[in-house]
Amino acid sequence: QVQLVESGGGLVQPGGSLRLSCAASGFTLDYYAIGWFRQAPGKGREGVSCISSSDGSTYYGDSVKGRFTISRDNAKNTVYLQMNSLKPDDTAVYYCAARPLRRTTVKDMCVMRNAPIYWGQGTQVTVSS
Repeated sequence: QVQLVESGGGLVQPGGSLRLSCAASGFTLDYYAIGWFRQAPGKGREGVSCISSSDGSTYYGDSVKGRFTISRDNAKNTVYLQMNSLKPDDTAVYYCAARPLRRTTVKDMCVMRNAPIYWGQGTQVTVSS
């Protein structure tokens, strides 16, 4: 059974940091685009950052460039999102998602030109004082 399980969300003050983790099971992330998407109340889902499990190439949305860093540990079948300098506008449910690289590029999945095939259940991130 294919699963993506997110963890690491929570409540943090503006300017603080969080690290999200996405653990994959039921398949190996050998040749996948894996990424983080978020959805705030009343808004559509947007791509935050995505990475290639093959060569480590990355894509970041404009709103998080310079603040967020995506990384992967193929041995642990896990992808991380380090979020620094958090703002109230970052408040959302964050989802991990994946699509085979033979069916997309990293950027095309992140901008939803090619939608992810596998999704996690989401983890809440709230940035508030």
